[in-house]
Amino acid sequence: VQLVESGGGSVQAGGSLRLSCEVSGRTPTIYPMGWFRQAPGKVREFVAAITWSGDNTRYADSVKGRFTISRDNAKNTVSLQMNTLKPEDTAVYSCAIPRTNTYTVPLAASGYGYWGQGTQVTVSS
Repeated sequence: VQLVESGGGSVQAGGSLRLSCEVSGRTPTIYPMGWFRQAPGKVREFVAAITWSGDNTRYADSVKGRFTISRDNAKNTVSLQMNTLKPEDTAVYSCAIPRTNTYTVPLAASGYGYWGQGTQVTVSS
């Protein structure tokens, strides 16, 4: 299984970026997709996740109202629209999926088994 993120970059505070993640390989049949981020010197933290059907999404409190997660199962992709970016959003963002069929939305990194390499997002003040 491979996950490849794209869309990272540098932006000024208040700006927007859209991240995408494409999944390929022998994935589980039913799986949520999640986004996590890790800033330098900090632990990896949950950002957002979405169920297979797309009818349930979860967000970290720090990004609620600013970030929107969506997925396209036909294209095996998940996207993260990030608006009103803040300097504290600066981090490496990674997408992830579980190793087995999963109908819920794990909020912990331990609930995911396949990870992308990450894409850097830098927000300047």
